[in-house]
Amino acid sequence: MKIVEVRPWVLDHQLDQPFQSAFSGFTSRTTCLVEIVCDNGLVGWGEALAAPHINAAIIRSMRGLLIGKNPLDIEQHWLTLYNQFRDQGQRGAIITALSGIDVALWDIAGKHFDAPVHRLMGGAWRHRVRAYATGAFRRTSGDRIEYIAEETAGYVAEGFTAVKIKIGFDPKEDIAVCEAVRDAIGPETGFMIDANHGYDAIEAIRVGNAVEECDIDWFEEPVVPEDLESYREIRAGQPIPVAGGETWHTRWGFRDVLTDRAVDIIQPDVCGVGGLTESKKIAAMAETFGVRCVPHVWGTGIAIAAALQFLAVLPPNPPRHESLEPLLEFDRTHNPYRQAILKSPIEQWAGWVRIPDGPGLGIEIDRDAVTEYAIDPA
Repeated sequence: MKIVEVRPWVLDHQLDQPFQSAFSGFTSRTTCLVEIVCDNGLVGWGEALAAPHINAAIIRSMRGLLIGKNPLDIEQHWLTLYNQFRDQGQRGAIITALSGIDVALWDIAGKHFDAPVHRLMGGAWRHRVRAYATGAFRRTSGDRIEYIAEETAGYVAEGFTAVKIKIGFDPKEDIAVCEAVRDAIGPETGFMIDANHGYDAIEAIRVGNAVEECDIDWFEEPVVPEDLESYREIRAGQPIPVAGGETWHTRWGFRDVLTDRAVDIIQPDVCGVGGLTESKKIAAMAETFGVRCVPHVWGTGIAIAAALQFLAVLPPNPPRHESLEPLLEFDRTHNPYRQAILKSPIEQWAGWVRIPDGPGLGIEIDRDAVTEYAIDPA
């Protein structure tokens, strides 16, 4: 079995209602998928986090190192691609592009052996996972406190038992938003906040202390990811567990985070950190430091499926009868192709999502939907 083609697909949908995180605005939903084709007809799919046009260009430049090779040599391909491009990028788009390729190779391996990826990675600890709703971005119009309280209450009505909102704008208003959301979702619903590195350490400590009574499960990306010293200051200066990791890359990037005790919870994104290959190594590192792992997820049904395969193999940490279980981040913002590209969409039921147990990622791709939303099909 040999690889005969590696294709990036850039998908795009223009939004009628733009929204904002702390540092960026979304006028469209875009992503880069990866399709790897073998000479025996097997096809694997992956996804690369963010920067879709850049990822597509990098994937095309990596293609020559994969054509004619056995797709089952996943570790060899990972290290070959990383070594070839390490001088140009040990983090960022080089690694996100590599992540998409790695996920697609695992999909092929599962299909070749007629087994889900989680079985090839050591077996499943769980067959379903509790999901939390991600949304509550800032809109470009309207009363933010009012519409975010209404939106999060709607997630609880849908069956979610935990929600995450976006902060990182004006600290005073962010505090008021947190208080309104806690009132809207009730005392029993899990509640997380994500600043998308919108604060400095002084602001983050102020906000964390101010919203302590809102019973926040974690405070995500309070400051820019490069500033580990500020992460440590925030951990020490306010009571909410600190989380981060969607923009840290590879085991080497997480090594410094873990040895510096910078966060309480790491959040590697399978489609950005280096793929499934690297995600499991990072999770093992975190386990040795006693740090929780709750992966970040942002993308299509392919990214969701890859995250679910990873979540299946995460061991209980700490190991006990009533162990802490990892969570699935379930994006609820508008994205029509998120589930449309899957023949059987991945949905939540009463706040739980089943981990696919079919071959590979356990999903089937609707090629017509991919083509419909593709703007750069290569």
